[in-house]
Amino acid sequence: MAVQSSLKLAALLSVAATVTGCGYSSEQGHDHSHSHDNVAVNQGIDLSMFVEGAFTQEPKIVDCTTAEGTKTTCYEFVTDGAPAGREPGAFCPRTLADGADVGGTFFNKEGYGELIDITGEYILKLDEYYDDDKWLVYDKLTNKVRYTATKESCLGAAKPNVEAQYQNHCIECELSYLDDDFSRTFLIPTTPIKADKASRVRTAGIALDGTELSGPAPVDAILGSYTIAAFDDCGGHINVHQGYHYHASTGCTDKQVGDDGHAPLIGYAADGYPIYAHQNAEGVVEENLDACRGQTDDIRGYHYHAATPSENTFISCLTGESVATGRGAGGPPPGHVHRPPE
Repeated sequence: MAVQSSLKLAALLSVAATVTGCGYSSEQGHDHSHSHDNVAVNQGIDLSMFVEGAFTQEPKIVDCTTAEGTKTTCYEFVTDGAPAGREPGAFCPRTLADGADVGGTFFNKEGYGELIDITGEYILKLDEYYDDDKWLVYDKLTNKVRYTATKESCLGAAKPNVEAQYQNHCIECELSYLDDDFSRTFLIPTTPIKADKASRVRTAGIALDGTELSGPAPVDAILGSYTIAAFDDCGGHINVHQGYHYHASTGCTDKQVGDDGHAPLIGYAADGYPIYAHQNAEGVVEENLDACRGQTDDIRGYHYHAATPSENTFISCLTGESVATGRGAGGPPPGHVHRPPE
């Protein structure tokens, strides 16, 4: 799609803007500024917030249409499925003697709070942890953990209907399993458009390192197959459809913006509104959030705060309009759907 010269200028202005409320509107007469709680803010994504190397090509502005049918403009972000600036892992421990330094993390069974470390002891006591004696994610003769050590086993285990031979496994996949031409494309409105009603989260958004903030993982299917879809300490893991993607925010993508002690920025939602961490600089949790986990202040305008790492969601719904995309362009695999609160 053609990029209009006026929109190129808008893009340059957006790069210079910060998330303190500065933004822009296009020169085509569309005004996407909105009022929340009597605070009018004209917002836009600040490209300077992203980590160097987050994208495989320079972000550009293209014409797009939201799922609600609104014609607008979007940033087109293209990535290679890897988090910029670091190597993913570790994921699964190798023996029952391994500690937290060898293994990764997973949701705790309370569904709230911090992730739980996947240690050898955790693997040993999964039957007690989930009160189900069918768990056996290790070899009793060798005390070695059963994990997906090949691309074939990764493909067999990392799908909604886990193949029988890969049940009772710790699942981990490698970036090397992705196709050589693997890429992800995200289309996010250049300026948020407040929707008439909140919509469900399919893909929550994009992190500052260029990787996906995913929709909720199908935990019931994972645990029902007696598998642990291990995350690394950053709350992310890999599959061949999404590349590396996050299911929790643990601080790895945090970027402090401003000096007012507000929670750090972790990325942008699929509707273009910023997503900040669960806690502010002093460890205080923001409580005055709407049903989508959003709020408005005089500095940032409308923005979200991520849930705790074990809640299996970043935000509960989307306040703004977003672009419906397929799995090859930012969409999730089957099961990654979270409905907004009533």
